[in-house]
Amino acid sequence: MQLPTPDEIKQKRTELGLTQSDLAKRAGVSQPLIARIESGDVDPRLSTLRKIIEVFEDAEKEDILVVNIMNTEVISVSPEEQVDAAVQIMGRYHISQIPVISNGVPVGSISEEMIVRSLADKKKSMVSQMIIKEMMGDSFPTVSPKADIKVVSHILERNPAVLVLEKGQVVGVVTKHDVMQLLNE
Repeated sequence: MQLPTPDEIKQKRTELGLTQSDLAKRAGVSQPLIARIESGDVDPRLSTLRKIIEVFEDAEKEDILVVNIMNTEVISVSPEEQVDAAVQIMGRYHISQIPVISNGVPVGSISEEMIVRSLADKKKSMVSQMIIKEMMGDSFPTVSPKADIKVVSHILERNPAVLVLEKGQVVGVVTKHDVMQLLNE
């Protein structure tokens, strides 16, 4: 077994979002000791290193919250815009659906599928000039920033995205891609 260096301990602690005080409290040691270990001023006892490593392992198993993976830049359209604006945004960002948001509140969604379906019934010029609220579908499901990723994963099984609401206002979005990115970490 290779023991972690002071730099590795500090790096792991920061990756897990733990402060020195958090780590000290969970490991049952003092914060100044953690600071001294990380700076290389003191060689910790093996039992102290074991406690620190156990804290790291426990922290890695803790639930992942939506706030930690959500995109805070929510690409959206207004219900009053023309469908052509949604088509341009979808093309620019290489996305296939967009939430429709009015004054920070989700009111619907629009997708490539909805637009293509409309083109089967109407002329191209008529569809591009339509107002989004005339075509939009239901809004994406919503969760709070403190929702667990497991909840969001289940919602994403049947929906393309989940909006994150705080005090009734959209503050983020989570897609299937965002959840899959957890595998790269």
